[in-house]
Amino acid sequence: MAELKRTIGYWTILALAIGSIMGSGMFFGAAIGARYSGNASIISWVILSFVAVYIGACFGELASMFPKAGGVYEFAKQTYGRFSSFIIAWIAWIVGNLTSALLIVAAIEYLIPNPELKTLKMIICVGVVLLLNFIAFIGIEASAAVLVMFAALAVTTILSIVIPGFFNINMENFSPFFLDGISPVFVTIFFIAECFFGWESATYLAEETKNPKKIIPKALIMGTVIVALMSISVAVVSLGIVPWKILITSPAPLSFVSSQIFGVKIIKIIGPAVFLVLIGSAAGGIVTMPRLVLALARDKLFLSQFGNIHPRFKTPYKAIIFQTVISLIIFAMAFGRYQILLSLLLPLGMIMYIFIILSVPILRARNPDYERGFKVPFGKTGPILVALFIVGLIVAWLFTEPNAWPLLRLGFSFVLISIPLYFLVELYYDPKMITSTNDVLAHLTLLTEKISIPVRVRKEILTLLGDIKGKSVLEYGCSIGTITPYLATAIGPEGRIYGTNHSKNELRIAKKRVDNLAWLSDERIHAYFHTIHDEEHTSRIHPSIEYVDAAVSVGMMSYVQDIKKVLGELNQIMPDQGKICFVDYVDFFHILPNVEWLARNETIEKVFRECGFSVRVLRKKGLFWNYIFIYGMKSNEQVPFI
Repeated sequence: MAELKRTIGYWTILALAIGSIMGSGMFFGAAIGARYSGNASIISWVILSFVAVYIGACFGELASMFPKAGGVYEFAKQTYGRFSSFIIAWIAWIVGNLTSALLIVAAIEYLIPNPELKTLKMIICVGVVLLLNFIAFIGIEASAAVLVMFAALAVTTILSIVIPGFFNINMENFSPFFLDGISPVFVTIFFIAECFFGWESATYLAEETKNPKKIIPKALIMGTVIVALMSISVAVVSLGIVPWKILITSPAPLSFVSSQIFGVKIIKIIGPAVFLVLIGSAAGGIVTMPRLVLALARDKLFLSQFGNIHPRFKTPYKAIIFQTVISLIIFAMAFGRYQILLSLLLPLGMIMYIFIILSVPILRARNPDYERGFKVPFGKTGPILVALFIVGLIVAWLFTEPNAWPLLRLGFSFVLISIPLYFLVELYYDPKMITSTNDVLAHLTLLTEKISIPVRVRKEILTLLGDIKGKSVLEYGCSIGTITPYLATAIGPEGRIYGTNHSKNELRIAKKRVDNLAWLSDERIHAYFHTIHDEEHTSRIHPSIEYVDAAVSVGMMSYVQDIKKVLGELNQIMPDQGKICFVDYVDFFHILPNVEWLARNETIEKVFRECGFSVRVLRKKGLFWNYIFIYGMKSNEQVPFI
């Protein structure tokens, strides 16, 4: 199986850290901050910078402990467990997508300030999203080169403005410094915090980084320091050159400041440069976020197909394709809504960061001897104080902004979507969850069986099995006995059925249905039905079954944990030319992808062939899903036609 390549060095991770951490706040933040606290917003930038460097150091310690592609998901998994880590990963994924959309929406305003050219703006932005995802697809080397180029452009652009800008500052613009005391300073911190979002992006590339335990912590801290110095400089220069009451009216503040330093013509250069810098910041998330999806897929908290690595490019290509589609959808919904995007992003991002930085003291207490390539100072108390500080910012925002509560509820609604998704994924992969759900829904399954397994499908199974009169048959996963009465009639009184299942309630219903057949007959004309409850049903053939002539199964193949192990055990209890017929559901609602090994007929035939079965695969259409029939026999040779 293809794996990610460790090819990234320190300078690439540093470039990614700078680009990802430096959000749109670098170019809009001076005006946004001044809107809430005037010139005193400079204090907000200084306070936020110290907090940001400390958060970067917390990420550095966690990355040195768990240098894996999942990043924040991996940290949460080690700290909070499976369910909580999925929720945190989901929040990180939402935050990443909102950030990318925010950066692209902000970027296009610098390139094309004209509000009437919406169609042109949309076409350019869609093209940018597709281009960045294509670069991410073709390999980490190409992505690394792009990230380094964008980071160099970002630093050059900022320095080319702030260095000459310091010589043009008018100190009178800083008076008065405070508007309404110190409290607006903390509200300002909330709205400019996005300038430092993005530490998680560097952690997603841990498996592709050389010596990540040392490189990633160093790059995160240095990258945050660089962004902090640039942010403070931009705020001081902007407010020192343009009075804050004028600055807050500009749709492109940094371009306006540049025009005051160099003249109006410079806007033709600065606008496109800032556009490219912001696109570079978006590139960091676009390149790295598929690694989060990859990590979830590996742990079976997402569809396993998204864990595939491209054999040539060594990238999680299916996760990248999925991410491209989602990015375009979110961008289309968010286009032209910068302020709403920012207000949605900030509380969700802060909540995620609270949980991540609190992992540091929790893991210090739980695993004090765990190897740490880097240790953040005051690791037991510092993260707690920072978390409380962030909570205070959110509270200040809630009681200051009139639309804060509705926006927070909207953000939480995005998070709540993850809860049913989690249980759906667990139902898809986790045997215990499958068992519990089947026990609860057993009677509902009885009511819907005519839809799930129509009569035509039941008859098709008997046809494919052939003559089973007087045989012993294993019904692997008999569920509520939908096809069991048909089997019992076809086998007759001299044969028997072994019905195995992981749900006791379903077994009771199946047993009762077969017993009713015998009760309605004057003499026994049906096979004996033995039910076997097996808690490990999805990973084995029950050891009490020593011999069967044939095997049939409906709807079980997607849930089997190790298909080759189960088929191998089935092979051991069957005679040569013993018949099998397995039926499963695929193409759910004709949209959802299938379990990976059931996706292609050739793969299915190969799996069964390796386990000693010669089979043929048929796919037939259904109303809400399609059916796949796998039928054949135990044979040491490939039978060309069955």
